[in-house]
Amino acid sequence: MSVIPFLIVFPFLVGAVLFCIRKNRVRRAFAYCCSVIIIGAVFVLLAQWLAAGAQVMTFYYDTHLADRVILCGEVLLMLLVIVQTIRYRKYWIMLLSIIPTGMMVYLELKGPAVSEVGKIYVDHLSVLMALIIGIIGGLIVIYGAGYMHGYHQHHKEVRDRRYYFFMIIFCFLGAMFGFVFSESLMWIDFFWEVTSICSFLLIGYTQDEVAINNSFRALWMNLFGGVFLAVGIWYFVYTQGSVSLHELVDNGAAGDVLAMIPVAFIAFAALTKAAQLPFSTWLIGAMVAPTPSSALLHSATMVKAGIYVLFRLAPAMAGNLIGFMIAFVGGFTFLLTSFMAIAQSDGKKVLAFSTISNLGLMVACAGMGKPETVWAGVFLMIFHAISKSLLFQDVGATENSLHSRDIEDMHGLINILPRLAVFMLIGIAGMFLAPFGMLIAKWSAFKASIDTGNILMVFFIAFGSATTSFYWTKWMGKLISFSHVGERKFKDITKKNEIISLTIHAILMVLLCMLFPLISTVYVDPLLHEMFGLSTQVLPQSLLYMLVFVILFVFIVPLLAYGYIRQYRRNVKLSYMNGINVGDNKYFVDSFGDNKRLWLSNYYFHNMIGARRLMEPGQLFMTSFLIVMMIMIIGGVVA
Repeated sequence: MSVIPFLIVFPFLVGAVLFCIRKNRVRRAFAYCCSVIIIGAVFVLLAQWLAAGAQVMTFYYDTHLADRVILCGEVLLMLLVIVQTIRYRKYWIMLLSIIPTGMMVYLELKGPAVSEVGKIYVDHLSVLMALIIGIIGGLIVIYGAGYMHGYHQHHKEVRDRRYYFFMIIFCFLGAMFGFVFSESLMWIDFFWEVTSICSFLLIGYTQDEVAINNSFRALWMNLFGGVFLAVGIWYFVYTQGSVSLHELVDNGAAGDVLAMIPVAFIAFAALTKAAQLPFSTWLIGAMVAPTPSSALLHSATMVKAGIYVLFRLAPAMAGNLIGFMIAFVGGFTFLLTSFMAIAQSDGKKVLAFSTISNLGLMVACAGMGKPETVWAGVFLMIFHAISKSLLFQDVGATENSLHSRDIEDMHGLINILPRLAVFMLIGIAGMFLAPFGMLIAKWSAFKASIDTGNILMVFFIAFGSATTSFYWTKWMGKLISFSHVGERKFKDITKKNEIISLTIHAILMVLLCMLFPLISTVYVDPLLHEMFGLSTQVLPQSLLYMLVFVILFVFIVPLLAYGYIRQYRRNVKLSYMNGINVGDNKYFVDSFGDNKRLWLSNYYFHNMIGARRLMEPGQLFMTSFLIVMMIMIIGGVVA
């Protein structure tokens, strides 16, 4: 399985080369080729692993040199943080890097002897994560090469540093591959820090005041989680003499009291990476970055790191106080940020709050720690990665063509920019419509909550799903409206490579819906068996196959509807209006003889459920809750 070291190291080397290439055409061509190579490599990994029997595999026990390289890398990251915090006078943030780095250096050089452990771990979950990172990440690079050209044409005030931008993106991909394949907690800590630093650098790309402030917010919140991760590792090493992630999970699942504290600390750290309350604001601030980095952070990489860790810890959190803490945080975040998403008219803000909301449901599924809830969480992760990457890219392309990303300005987009509107409709449908996978996974989590008598989660999922449907329906309605579309005033300037990425995303979404039963049987059920020693048939097989026919129907109907709409536009029927229709369904004459234009607009409840109204109370409540829960968990173990 030499392809795994290749997947980890190759993106870092590519990033270094891209930084040195200053000609845009050469750099773009090189980035295309390397992204295709990465996508091909993850398929090679899948083929090799399946050929070996799809077994759990552990590799690379004797890694003394690699351990030293990683240790040096962690020190260099700390120095980078120190330089940046001094440069921008954010001095206190450097402590959040110095503390965990110092702990890891001490453990490596002066710490107790630990049992030998393979550093690379391959199973169904890690291979799934690699496929998501490689395919979605590679497509985002392809999309970004064209998008960034248009971005700098429209943002002359931003210094063109594409060489720097793509270097960080490739380093990000390499770090994520290292993160999901690492079995050693020491390695996980290093790749955790790399993803934190990369997100900081991407968010601050434009170097204006807003971007800098948001980048440092992301930095300190993720480094704060890194402190908890380091403390959990330190405690586990000194009490259990091991750095094995799976040994920690097995001990926790077996009821080992000493494993509870490191599980709690690492789970807490994962909440920061997954942008759960009270740490959600860093992900909202990340949208100031160019669209490719937003798509990367929100869909396939950064936030999924936290979800991945919680899925790993799920068997150790089932039925205990840690699981209750994680499930409550996830469920509360799911509900509250769904409300806040309703109050947003900026397309990227809706996607940001929706991301946090859906991550909350995944976190809740991991916290409940049941096979059926993890089944739901895995499918939520798969569909969310593709759908949200598609939507972020589409909103970015729409903004370049429409010169706005406000949902109100997308009124009648199906008529103005039909190609981008169709992609957007597919992405939105994937997020909430039946019988797409996101809705089925939510239903599964809801059913599991009822079966286990978890009343709080029933409440969170029921009302959170209802509010989710509300804001997606508003957006979808805007796209297909015809009241004031006017004449075609905007040109679709989306480049071919952007269309390639969007098209592949849309095809993947359709295929995933159609192959839902097969994926469940062939892949997700074995994944659950590896984690829990058993797999629960969440949905009857007959029901899953029935969904295929329903999905086919869902995709056929829009084609028929599109033909009807084209015919409708040729033969427009006059609608009733509050006056005399002038003949185009856009203008009418009122009772005073004045010409009026019909205009439809959504209502956003800004003053009732907006982020300014709900975010701070939600953060304060969740901060208090986490403090109390951590005290109870630590106090219960110590007692």
